[in-house]
Amino acid sequence: MKIIEEKNYIGGSGLYSDGKMNFHPKIGGNLLEFLTEKEAIETIEKIKNIFKKHGMKYSENDWDKLFKLKVRAMNFGIKFIPIKQAHIGSDYLPKVMGSLKKEMEEKGIEFQLNTKVLDVENGKKLKVKTNEGDEEADFLILAPGRIGSLWLSEICKKLGLKMKFNPVDIGVRVEILNDVMDEIVNGFQCWDPKFHIRTHSYDDFVRTFCVCPYGFVVKEYYEKDVFGVNGHSMRDKKSENCNFALLVRVKLTKPLENTTEYGRAIAMQTNTLGGGKPLIQRLGDLRVHRRSTWERIEKSYVKPTLKDVTPGDITMAYPYRIVSNILEALERLGKVIPGVDSDSTLLYAPEIKFYAMRVKTNKMLQTDVPNIYVAGDGAGVSRGIVGAAATGIIAARGIISQLK
Repeated sequence: MKIIEEKNYIGGSGLYSDGKMNFHPKIGGNLLEFLTEKEAIETIEKIKNIFKKHGMKYSENDWDKLFKLKVRAMNFGIKFIPIKQAHIGSDYLPKVMGSLKKEMEEKGIEFQLNTKVLDVENGKKLKVKTNEGDEEADFLILAPGRIGSLWLSEICKKLGLKMKFNPVDIGVRVEILNDVMDEIVNGFQCWDPKFHIRTHSYDDFVRTFCVCPYGFVVKEYYEKDVFGVNGHSMRDKKSENCNFALLVRVKLTKPLENTTEYGRAIAMQTNTLGGGKPLIQRLGDLRVHRRSTWERIEKSYVKPTLKDVTPGDITMAYPYRIVSNILEALERLGKVIPGVDSDSTLLYAPEIKFYAMRVKTNKMLQTDVPNIYVAGDGAGVSRGIVGAAATGIIAARGIISQLK
């Protein structure tokens, strides 16, 4: 068995930076589409034990406290989802992933890193064309991650595989003081709280995602020339701030159904307005419809952890509906987490989560080409580390069942 990877590391972006693990069958994708609830829970437990074996620290949550937080959120029309969670940390991920890679190599799995797959051909045997030469295979699992979603779309079109458009999540990276989130993170023992909000104005779905206590905001490339922002936390190195994504789910219908192109257009427009840098804006400035400047940013109690940014006006780049949803969601979230909607709160853009084209498969993630399977975020069948790992296991079981 061989794994071909374009980057010089394994595990994708999630296991290269931060390493948040959410052990829930309907967070990070819906495993119940492919497995029974019992099977999903067993698969998640298997994934948890694998990462624990290789150095992930896991501690049990206080479910009584999490239930109290759930009730508090319900009082303001917000859904809070209690989840078993773990956090590896950017500074510990190389050791964890190195240990996992070593075990896989000892079991006979070969890794070919820094290798780009250029094409896939379906003949008597499957052929994988790379910049390092061609490979033949009896079975393939296509799992490129979010950054490879456009690549996978092109491969699927060529192979004649059916696809449909997934929604895209468009929002901002919110940065606040750790003190604001301290009660949630330490008091309720919830490192990465999941809050789901339905806005009154548009009845749109908004959610918190990838909360990074003591974390740092970073620039992240979606493609070679298209970028956004993300966040990460370390176990040993800490900042005074906490950051998280606040995302608005966008579904499109005819004539423009391509959510990837829609999100990409917004990212490119934001990149242009930032002069090749992400935009940053104080929440107080956004509320009164004015552009932020460095002078105004410096008045904020929150000092930005990402400084290679351009102060600006997010409303120049984002549609009114998305901005309206963000403002309403922050105002309501401030009732559950006092201070999160302060004028000093910093917003970075663009923060966009592309969930790619959803490739048509059966429950074993087998495509219309019988010996080709898909897995992970780039195929639109997961939205996170645990979900991606689970879909990889499901696809592998599908191959094993064919061999039998």
